[in-house]
Amino acid sequence: MISIKASTRQRRIIELLLDRKQEITAADIAAIVGTSTRTIHRELLEIEPMLEAGGIKLHKIAGLGIKVEADPESLASFKAEINRNDPLEYSADERKILILCRLLDHDEPVKLFALAAGLRVTMPTVTHDLDELEEMIAKQGLILVRRRGYGVEITGPETAKRSLISLLAHNYLDDSDVFGQFKDQTVVHPVTAELLRMVGKASFMKLEQALWELNDEWRSTLSESAYTRLLIKLSVALTRIGRGYLIASGSDIGDAPRDDRFLNRLLAALMLQLPEEEKQYFASLIAQAEEPDDALLIYQGDMPVIETVTLLIRYVQERIHMPLLQDRSLAEGLIQHIKPAFQRIRDGIAIRNPMLVPIKKDYGRLFSIVRQGVNELVHHLEVPDEEIGYIVMHFGAALERLKQFPRKIRAVLVCTSGIGSSKLLAVRIAKELPQIELIGHYSWYEAARLPSSQYDLIVSTVDLPLEPDQYIKLSPLLTREETSKLRSHIEGTTLKKLAPADNGEGDTGEQTPLDRLMLLQLYSAEILRLLDGFRVHDLTVKRDETKLESLLPEMIALLGRQDTSENGDKIAAQLLARERQGSLVIPDTELALIHTRSEWIRDPLLALYRYNEPLLMSEDGSSAARQILMMLGPLNPGKYALEILSEISAMLLLPDTVEALTSGDTSSIKAFISHKLELYIKTKLDWRD
Repeated sequence: MISIKASTRQRRIIELLLDRKQEITAADIAAIVGTSTRTIHRELLEIEPMLEAGGIKLHKIAGLGIKVEADPESLASFKAEINRNDPLEYSADERKILILCRLLDHDEPVKLFALAAGLRVTMPTVTHDLDELEEMIAKQGLILVRRRGYGVEITGPETAKRSLISLLAHNYLDDSDVFGQFKDQTVVHPVTAELLRMVGKASFMKLEQALWELNDEWRSTLSESAYTRLLIKLSVALTRIGRGYLIASGSDIGDAPRDDRFLNRLLAALMLQLPEEEKQYFASLIAQAEEPDDALLIYQGDMPVIETVTLLIRYVQERIHMPLLQDRSLAEGLIQHIKPAFQRIRDGIAIRNPMLVPIKKDYGRLFSIVRQGVNELVHHLEVPDEEIGYIVMHFGAALERLKQFPRKIRAVLVCTSGIGSSKLLAVRIAKELPQIELIGHYSWYEAARLPSSQYDLIVSTVDLPLEPDQYIKLSPLLTREETSKLRSHIEGTTLKKLAPADNGEGDTGEQTPLDRLMLLQLYSAEILRLLDGFRVHDLTVKRDETKLESLLPEMIALLGRQDTSENGDKIAAQLLARERQGSLVIPDTELALIHTRSEWIRDPLLALYRYNEPLLMSEDGSSAARQILMMLGPLNPGKYALEILSEISAMLLLPDTVEALTSGDTSSIKAFISHKLELYIKTKLDWRD
């Protein structure tokens, strides 16, 4: 057995070389490692003997780059060995994560020299790391205690410690880390391995299987991200409980409603008995995951984030001359991504992007444009290239949508247990072929019972008892070769099957005409009901009464409905509470959106108010609006109603929508919204003229 002593940088270079089938240049390696090309060449001089000792040959090919060559057994053995040996040094971000894990895993002080020795750095280096961690720890409701002769520890409520561990896991681990099946734990990066230990990999998979089997209908109401976050939080709790870290009696856990029947079934499936405080904690996590959003927007970003995204899309659009502002998916995806990503940067949490080098190579010009745009628009943060890479992926997906297949492809993902392997594949498909619409994860038993009209293609991670033209088998990692295989299968088999037969019936092979007519009726009923009550109200305000709070009662009264009239004060309070979470003035306009979902609202409502003077939309007077679009919905609106309301809110990012709401009358605005929603329904139903 060889003994490998490599620094963190050398390990990263080796991992890049071992994972590449094609050549990679020293400049590309330097870009992802974050150093100079000269340094890479110097490191390669030390790396080459390590590789040779493991039976691996390093080839340097002029004009092409660097490549390793070895038999599969030698490669596998070397990968296992290099990960089995701790690196000689960790990066600053890796050190901070390991320090947090060490302190959170102990309920007594840890000596500073012990931390330094474990990380192979000096005590002043650890002291500097702790200085940078202190603010982030405080934000989580915990205290970093440091005293000479005493040591270092993190104190505070057990619930806050669990939240911090969950935050680290959510921000640092990939879906492939938490859902992937690692047969050999020695191939996992030490930091990843430590976080997986804190989460409890075994607990995570056990929970995932239990929740999947226990209540599939309940699980299906959660988004993929919400489901994963819940699994991580529950798994962290189980792991902490197993190590004896319990929530103290009398702790304030909140008063989340308890569904003891579901909770008891879950605990029985896990063969677990918990103290009352822990049961309440589990109930609160489940309740938070189930809690419906009080907003009607399909994104939940603050307006500064929305403004940054809008300006960035406009910046890129002007330089590549492509109609990106019309792509609602691009705006929504960036809004949902950038807010938590920027928060991670503010918190000093490392951002990994293993795709950075291929992104720079495949989208070099786009990367440069996005980099320049972020530099010009984001002044309060230093955004690393890793994050720019993720942003570029959103733009790259938008460009791919402009050269889609002749029609969208609805794909069903099949796996044999849980969503583990299929979730990995879903992430890869979304990145590589965004024109494929993933309509759900199913077991083979479930997929076999789906009407064929509801999907075009089955993608499976296992062999299925079907004809070759009915499905395609792929690995969860979706290699470059498999991406080409999937594209070829769609173009050569799936699309040909879906081509309309020349039988005069016009059957497209998707939904039947009756299916489409029924869906059209459902969507149309919601649209007509919403637009029938839409009105534009031109109002005058006094100069000393320009605060939204003072005008809301009159605005609600003008709706003229019994449910709003009887509960006007309560609805106004909910609107104000939502508004205080962040300004809702559309960037570069005098149009604002106020919205809420309420138990006091019977049916969805839409109304536009125009004032002769700007209304103050914030306490400090920093934002104001002359036009206010009010959107109200029931606490639990139907699927189609919520979809229509969400689509209208998303339309506010489009300049022509703002223009229509600013200058049109009631009839013209109704016509405009009707036209936009007609296009939306045609796209949704894939209904071609």
